[in-house]
Amino acid sequence: MTDRTNIRGRRAGAACFFANGFMVGSWAPQIPELALRFSLSESQLGLLILVFGIGGVSAMPLSGMLIGAYGTRPLLRLSAILLPTAFLAVILAPTLPLLVVLLALFGAMLGAMDVSMNANAVLIERRLGRAIMSSAHGFWSLGGFVGAGVGGLVLEANGYVFHAIAVAVAAIVLAVMAWPYLLLERRPVLEDRGKMRLPRNPAIYLVGIITLFCMAPEGAVLDWAALYLREEMGANIAVASLAFTAFSGAMALMRFAGDGLRNRFGAVRMLRFSGMLAVVGMIGAGLAPSAVIAIAAFALTGLGIANMVPIAFSAAGNQPGISSSAGMSVATTIGYSGLLIAPSLIGYVAEHTGFQVVYLGLAGLLALVIMLAQIVAPADRILSQPAE
Repeated sequence: MTDRTNIRGRRAGAACFFANGFMVGSWAPQIPELALRFSLSESQLGLLILVFGIGGVSAMPLSGMLIGAYGTRPLLRLSAILLPTAFLAVILAPTLPLLVVLLALFGAMLGAMDVSMNANAVLIERRLGRAIMSSAHGFWSLGGFVGAGVGGLVLEANGYVFHAIAVAVAAIVLAVMAWPYLLLERRPVLEDRGKMRLPRNPAIYLVGIITLFCMAPEGAVLDWAALYLREEMGANIAVASLAFTAFSGAMALMRFAGDGLRNRFGAVRMLRFSGMLAVVGMIGAGLAPSAVIAIAAFALTGLGIANMVPIAFSAAGNQPGISSSAGMSVATTIGYSGLLIAPSLIGYVAEHTGFQVVYLGLAGLLALVIMLAQIVAPADRILSQPAE
């Protein structure tokens, strides 16, 4: 396999991360519109987001089995096309029952693409012989920044239907352009073809919990920040969408610098410093007196959270005595439940206490990550798995 092929594979993988983030960012400004069209309360909207999350988390173990049998490329190609298709179907859903079904499908496609593109990133690391996970997630954040930033303006100017069609078409075109260059394993990424065995090492589950605690705040910003600014601070759609835009934009910038910073300071110190930034930012968002200050606080939170998940994923993939595929499977399944399912619980809490309490509580979770930081020390191990 030539270096040129590997570099093209890295670019194609980056395009998939960007497309996935673009879809997630484009979903954020659609959520308040969806709530208005179906007259949903915060708890009802939270239940719908729970359906979305259950669909995503349920698809992850199955995705791991499929990757074990066929490799990352087939599933990544398929999910990259079906994800924007499902997004468009959700936005155009005419009835609430159909919306529930389509949200589960949307979540499943997001979960499948998340697992396959992260597994593909591990393959790229093996081929190149160096870490690229933080920068790969940087492209995800950049996609989220573009999706949320442009999405709010397009939705405000042209309506939710035009926005949904434009987003779906753009994501499909990008996915098709990446198709020919995605790397294919010489052997499956997951050992023990088609078999899913739970690791016995408890450390990997602690890494999964760290991932969950890092992803829960990310999900809270994605699904609820726009509604927080709109309902509690009186912001319009364009301004409200800037919460996730600022968060994902700051996250993207820091993630592109993350690999170098981690090499210099180490995973544990990097996680602790990042956690401190995230705690301060989340407290600022909860106590913000205006939308402008809240947006700035969400940006600071993005700077902090940026490299916490990539570090956790690297720790999961380099746990002693556990294959990289098994470690990644545990971390993604536990972690993404924070991104996909926790926001539904947040909706219930927010309806009874308000979003200020929610964001202050999430700062507490991030403080726990700081205390557990030593668990991610294996992230500093030299990539030990052979090129695949």
